[in-house]
Amino acid sequence: MHEILHPKGWKSAIGYSNGVAASGRMIFTGGMVGWNKDCIFEKDDFIGQASQALSNIKAVLAEANAGPEHIVRLTWYITDKSEYLSNLKELGSVYKKIIGRQDRKSTRLNSSHGYISYA
Repeated sequence: MHEILHPKGWKSAIGYSNGVAASGRMIFTGGMVGWNKDCIFEKDDFIGQASQALSNIKAVLAEANAGPEHIVRLTWYITDKSEYLSNLKELGSVYKKIIGRQDRKSTRLNSSHGYISYA
């Protein structure tokens, strides 16, 4: 599967991994936005669309007989960094509900105001 890389003595990473070593089949997703299977946005709020996008990722992984535990990296593109930051607690709850509590993944958050790199 994959191994989280965390050098001995380093401060614990919060919400990300310093590195991940993975092996086996690779699955790449694309177009994972907050719309449903019919390409219709049912929600117009950040959390609603993030929830749908995470559900979409999970559905695509299932097509390859994989699941959230196989995720090595997620890159998030957002349009409003302040909305993201003000919804972190609820986003964390939605993430845990859909993806589950996995080992920390490498993450990069991109916004129209620059990016925050967690990896």
